Amino acid sequence: MGNRLTRLLRRGAKDGQPTGSTPDTSGETTAAEPDESPAVTAKPATTAAPGPRTRFGAWLGRPMTSFHLIIAVAALLTTLGLIMVLSASGVRSYDDDGSAWVIFGRQVLWTIIGLVACYLALRLPVRFMRRMAFSGFALTIVMLVLVLIPGIGKEANGSRGWFVIAGFSMQPSELTKIALAIWGAHLLAARRMERASLREMLVPLVPAAVIALALIVAQPDLGQTVSMGIILLGLFWYAGLPLRVFLSSLFAAIVAAAILAVSAGYRSDRVRSWLNPGQDPQDSGYQARQAKFALANGGIFGDGLGQGTAKWNYLPNAHNDFIFAIIGEELGLVGALGLLGLFGLFAYTGMRIARRSADPFLRLLTATTTMWVIGQSFINVGYVIGLLPVTGIQLPLISAGGTSSATTLLMIGMMANAARHEPEAIAALRAGRDDRMNRLLRLPLPEAYSPTRVEALRDRLRSRPQPVKPQRKASAARGARPARPPAIEQGSLRAGGTTRLRGRHHGGGQRYTGQHHEHAGRRALEGQRYG
Repeated sequence: MGNRLTRLLRRGAKDGQPTGSTPDTSGETTAAEPDESPAVTAKPATTAAPGPRTRFGAWLGRPMTSFHLIIAVAALLTTLGLIMVLSASGVRSYDDDGSAWVIFGRQVLWTIIGLVACYLALRLPVRFMRRMAFSGFALTIVMLVLVLIPGIGKEANGSRGWFVIAGFSMQPSELTKIALAIWGAHLLAARRMERASLREMLVPLVPAAVIALALIVAQPDLGQTVSMGIILLGLFWYAGLPLRVFLSSLFAAIVAAAILAVSAGYRSDRVRSWLNPGQDPQDSGYQARQAKFALANGGIFGDGLGQGTAKWNYLPNAHNDFIFAIIGEELGLVGALGLLGLFGLFAYTGMRIARRSADPFLRLLTATTTMWVIGQSFINVGYVIGLLPVTGIQLPLISAGGTSSATTLLMIGMMANAARHEPEAIAALRAGRDDRMNRLLRLPLPEAYSPTRVEALRDRLRSRPQPVKPQRKASAARGARPARPPAIEQGSLRAGGTTRLRGRHHGGGQRYTGQHHEHAGRRALEGQRYG
């Protein structure tokens, strides 16, 4: 009877069980909370929003991200440049040579030469670059002298600054810019490690740069002179030199550019047309005026690739100095802003590589190269849209300039080489982590940064323990307590530790001296400012 009653009670519990309950093994019922499933489904919805940002941040933190970024940005800029050169140069090329492909073919050939140079720069050891820095700069100075000799150098557009070999022209001033950047970075990095004085930092860099600038001015070439000035100012700024040196150099560069701008008739006409665009719209102001017309015709989305009208002999040098106007006409405001965004990404990548590099030479070279490319882009876009007077500086990797494109790709190869020499990248590659780009290019393993023999010897000498001075006998006779250890001030350690000597204008440009038995051999910290 009892067993039957128990079975009836269990059957009644099952029949009367609510929908949201689940039977328990002990015969009791446990109600399932119906509000729990929406909460469970809502929780992933709240955490899904920051997911892409987290993944993007994780990608930025990968060891080879800088290398992939600089390669991708260079590839996009080079491809866009070739497309726009083909679109902007067809009419001019057909008028001059009877074929619409001549200028584009030369640009492709120089791009191939630049890609080969970029690949070689990727494989160059850093020590080799530093060892050959001065020899390369001296060679370019000799080339600048030779190009001024009539019969050797060719004159074009009022400037004797080209070598013509087998129908191809080459500008030695472009090589001088690279040599100055490499040699200047090597010299300043080495002098900072040696704790050199300000005079030793500036000599022989400034006299050598003045000689190169004088030879370029003698051609004359205002655009290359401005580019050399940007490189020199970048070296001074990122090397952490005093602010007065940078400001005085900047003032001297502005004065020199102003003198050059009014010293020749055609340059002074450009300045006057910039100050008063309507003064001579059919002569000195014609080019700048047509560039604005082309930008206005493009509107928001442009007339379409290859559909622009300014290149039909309305805008002089449409494929070279004023190619940004063709981009604005055919691709519109969207395409122009996209190009500026690519240059902005290039600036971020260059400063990221400089900030993450351990080698002071690579830090200084990468930051200076980034400033050089971005400075040229700013000046070119500035005079196309009318904010600056026309200087003739090309748009890097976009304008039709063979030597300029090849040298820019060479410097990008050095920046990519610096990206591979980041400490995290070196550790990842030497640990055997597979990187598809490095495997595809068959690049050698990078070497970790190590100081030179002279620097290592200097560190060993400085790491020797200092002799302890004996206490005074009088204090010992009076039974004085042992001398208390010197107080540690904020930013300085007085007894044997690191001592802050002075700060640079960049903030964090302090030098550290002194030794401690737990921190022997600590290197001097260099304060550069990046971005």
